Amino acid sequence: MNYLETVQWIFKRLPIYQKIGLKSYKPGLKRIQNFCSYLGNPQNFFKSIHVGGTNGKGSTVHMLSSILQEEKYKIGLFTSPHLIDFRERITYNGSLIEKDFIVDFIEKNQKFIEKEKISFFEMNTALAFQYFKKKGVNIAIIEVGMGGRLDSTNIIIPEISVITNISIDHGETLGNSKCKIALEKAGIIKKNVSVIIGCNVSKDIQVIFFKTALNKNAPIYFSIKKKEDIKYSIPFEADYQTLNRNIVLKIISILHYRKNIFVSHKSIKKGLKNIVKNTTFKGRWHILQKKYPKIICDIAHNEEGVSMITHQLKKESYDMLHLVLGFVKEKQVDILLKYFPIESFYYFCQPSIDRKFPIYDLKILVKKIFKNCSSSKINFFDSVEKAFLSAKDKANKNDLILISGSTFIVSEILLYYKNFSYI
Repeated sequence: MNYLETVQWIFKRLPIYQKIGLKSYKPGLKRIQNFCSYLGNPQNFFKSIHVGGTNGKGSTVHMLSSILQEEKYKIGLFTSPHLIDFRERITYNGSLIEKDFIVDFIEKNQKFIEKEKISFFEMNTALAFQYFKKKGVNIAIIEVGMGGRLDSTNIIIPEISVITNISIDHGETLGNSKCKIALEKAGIIKKNVSVIIGCNVSKDIQVIFFKTALNKNAPIYFSIKKKEDIKYSIPFEADYQTLNRNIVLKIISILHYRKNIFVSHKSIKKGLKNIVKNTTFKGRWHILQKKYPKIICDIAHNEEGVSMITHQLKKESYDMLHLVLGFVKEKQVDILLKYFPIESFYYFCQPSIDRKFPIYDLKILVKKIFKNCSSSKINFFDSVEKAFLSAKDKANKNDLILISGSTFIVSEILLYYKNFSYI
């Protein structure tokens, strides 16, 4: 198979959770342990940092990768999901995994994958570990896929574990309360391995992490906002990125303090400044067009994430707000919609995946929530592109267009812009 055929086989043979949901979800570590054992346990050949949490994982790992790259460490980065290119999930010093490596990996292991019913995410995890071993990375930064305790990435013994925050998401698999979700995410805390907890975590959740760390003799650190952190500027307008920056600075501190891994102040500053240049970072308060009108996209898709971006909207200056929104199933869409300004123009749509929240159902829900809103301000479209083009057509030069609600809505917008060479 060539690369295109290989990727088509991957998506067809190994259904992806992000697109079809629970039908593809296979909890448990036995399959990934067996697969990695079959490969010679590549995860044992490099140091790693394990990053879990509900929101902020992606921003945190990309900031950290960029900083460590500036210090000239060889860095592997494993993230999910991808926004445009499947290979975004696995990078080496900011470069996408080579197509030939993916083709060769599948050719060599296809029979095992099929026989053992390896899932899409398990295959990706093993592929990343094998790639990082081949590249001889100094440090692999591994983002947890879902939860923590039963996540495929949870077979590594990292230098540091990180939990960014806790909010309600994936309740159908992780639990319908923050405490239940925290217990699942606490599963990445390892015996005698330092763990860092983000600063935006409530006291009752902190207690859960503290007890888990105590039982495992794991030194625990809580990220706190410090005045001196502001000397490390970040190239983002969104305030919520300062929370992720604080976590990253804490990671750098503990790496130095406990692991003798040194990072200079110069590398921290350059790494934060060059995050977009050094990594595949995109989709978080991502400014696609600065003016006439200003266009922003953000992959926020749960209550805390939407709360953060609507808070950020209050700092924007515009005449009228145009919202291009779409969602996937399992999300509490009625709760998410209540965060957006009622006086906005709305362009509701559906992503091109099986998990989409159908536009027909969305129309029924929206009419209940916005019953007192002018119908001329609420529009429905069967595709993301149609919704976006309508918003662009109606927006004046001093307006603001925000695209959000789902990773897959943003993914389609970024792909649209890429096809027209805008990004």
